[in-house]
Amino acid sequence: MSKVLVIGAGGVGSVAVHKMAMNPDIFSDITLASRRVAKCDAVAESVKARTGVVISTAQVDADNVEETAALIAKVKPKLVVNLALPYQDLSIMDACLKTGVHYMDTANYEPRDEAKFEYGWQWAYQDRFKEAGLMALLGSGFDPGVTSVFATYIKKHLLDSIDTLDILDCNGGDHGQHFATNFNPEINIREVTAPSRHWADGEWVEGPALSHKQPFLFDQVGEKNMYLMYHEELESLAKFMPEIKRIRFWMTFGDAYLKHLEVLQNVGMTRIDPVMYEGREIIPLQFLKAVLPEPASLGVTTKGKTNIGDIATGMKDGKQKTVYVYNVCDHEDAYAETGNQAVSYTTGVPAMIGAAMVLTGAWSGAGVFNIEQFDPDPFMDMLNKHGLPWQLKELDAPLDF
Repeated sequence: MSKVLVIGAGGVGSVAVHKMAMNPDIFSDITLASRRVAKCDAVAESVKARTGVVISTAQVDADNVEETAALIAKVKPKLVVNLALPYQDLSIMDACLKTGVHYMDTANYEPRDEAKFEYGWQWAYQDRFKEAGLMALLGSGFDPGVTSVFATYIKKHLLDSIDTLDILDCNGGDHGQHFATNFNPEINIREVTAPSRHWADGEWVEGPALSHKQPFLFDQVGEKNMYLMYHEELESLAKFMPEIKRIRFWMTFGDAYLKHLEVLQNVGMTRIDPVMYEGREIIPLQFLKAVLPEPASLGVTTKGKTNIGDIATGMKDGKQKTVYVYNVCDHEDAYAETGNQAVSYTTGVPAMIGAAMVLTGAWSGAGVFNIEQFDPDPFMDMLNKHGLPWQLKELDAPLDF
């Protein structure tokens, strides 16, 4: 019997617990907790209606280590799945150490007062988790997560060596809003407005945000403009697959999104430092988040598909070869199955799969681990079986940009 505690009741948390409930042979007992228990109760109602499975709900302030530890002690899970905000990673890890429970997340730690996300803070927990005999699995979403599994699968099965790796993330969906983000607006905007950075010949190459644009023809989506930007899996891929000479991350954005974002930046609404308003301090970006549509509410109107994958060039049997491994996910199909759009679905399903890897022992160890450190095969197999089937193409030539 494998009990699991999921913290975070947004779109990703909703998808994850729906998919966990569909796999009772792995997830025998599910508790969903959040700062607002009403959100958990709404997800629980949907899970019961769609699967017949009853899950438990709880209220928790994940910033409070003692409160989180008390909930873990009450639930007694084998694994805590952190699908809350990345600001809360360290406090939840601390609570897991206090209670002797395995930990997993989908995004690396980021301080509230600085738009800087990196693994260093969590890698520093290595000795504590190892000495406790506990496992912490970092970054089991899609990107990071599946994109790194694709890379390790390519290394294991498709290429003898990888010279260049490009991760391409395309959301071809349309939600009908003038401006909205498909996941937490605060995190989304902090990511997009950060300087671009990629790995080349053993060092980081930086540039202005959204300054390098390339068109690309995405299968089942069409041609979209994609922009070079920094994403956290570049850091872990550079560490655990150091033979790769160049690693880049690209994401598509529509012109309307970029126009609105530019205006919001120009008027100061994306600032994360406090400003005084009517005698009290507010964070402009947090206020903006409050007035934008809730990402979980976008599922009912979103149509189109996502296409996310890896293009790798390297050597195979003495010859240069370029391969493309990717997934296409339909927003309407995702909504029909779980009540959430594909951006939440493509992160929530890998969260379930990562949890399954830990609970079944397919992946095991004591310490802090990134997803690149494990055998990709069981994860790739579960992607095909649980709603995110992947495709493989051989390209005629490497990317020429």
